Amino acid sequence: MRIAIFGAGAIGGYMGARLANAGTDVTLIARGPHLAAMQKDGLRLIEHDGSELVVHPRLAADTREAGVHDYVVLAVKAHSVSPALDAILPLIGPETAVVTAQNGVPWWYFYGLEGWEGRHLETVDPGGRIWDAIGPEKVIGCVVYPACEIEAPGVIRHEDDENRFSLGEADNSRSERAAALASALNAAGLRAPLRRNIRGEIWVKLWGNVALNPISALTRATLAQICNEPATRAFARKVMLEVEAVANALGEKMAVDVDARLNGAAEVGEHKTSMLQDLELGRPMEVDAIVSAVVELARITGTDTPYLNALDGMVRLLVRSIQ
Repeated sequence: MRIAIFGAGAIGGYMGARLANAGTDVTLIARGPHLAAMQKDGLRLIEHDGSELVVHPRLAADTREAGVHDYVVLAVKAHSVSPALDAILPLIGPETAVVTAQNGVPWWYFYGLEGWEGRHLETVDPGGRIWDAIGPEKVIGCVVYPACEIEAPGVIRHEDDENRFSLGEADNSRSERAAALASALNAAGLRAPLRRNIRGEIWVKLWGNVALNPISALTRATLAQICNEPATRAFARKVMLEVEAVANALGEKMAVDVDARLNGAAEVGEHKTSMLQDLELGRPMEVDAIVSAVVELARITGTDTPYLNALDGMVRLLVRSIQ
């Protein structure tokens, strides 16, 4: 089994370090100072409990030299996939499975979804470019839970005790390729449960992110501050109820209620969302996949979402103001 991780940043580097430490044939695709540091000293992973490991996986900047792999894990942010297609495609052969380890609504969402076939999402895949180039039949969906960051070039810090990467076929089928990948991840000390309905788990994670990420970017507030301030909690709750209605229109039911989801976010504490972190570091924010794609789904399903639309408009104004 050969696995390529395209985008060996925080999450990709964490997965890659664990796989390499378990002896898996893994290639990390990276660039810049991060690649140079790994080439010189290896990849260093600092776990949440203070333990460390250093691995020396195969590294590459040129995917043409890396060649075709059995699995390609896309660990770049959703908005980076389309611009990187020319670099991604040399890793993919006729039998390659492509693992989408990204936040938000995936570009393949409508593949194999009964009653919704033939559609694609302009917000995350303008013109269907990714769909046509990669092919949704190659996809294994992945919901990412660990919190990681690049502490320095060549150094990944795993910030919590979560190590789960849920996997599922885009068409909800069971497959040997997904089971084999899950086995490799489990053998590397990660948790990789197989889901028959990966979209359901995507929605549960997305549910809070749609509201809390943009609110945090607009207010510079932490999860605890947003959820414990009555006004922002009430606004987030309105947005989340609309998001739930969109999910319901697509046949998905949330496993918990909205107040339990907000209480869970509050318990995370003084944590800055990924969108706020990106804003503070001057990096592009994942607005399209996390917020605007849900607005597009609302339009497709005919679901009324005034609070979500307002939040999408506000965070888009924020993006334009800093470009």
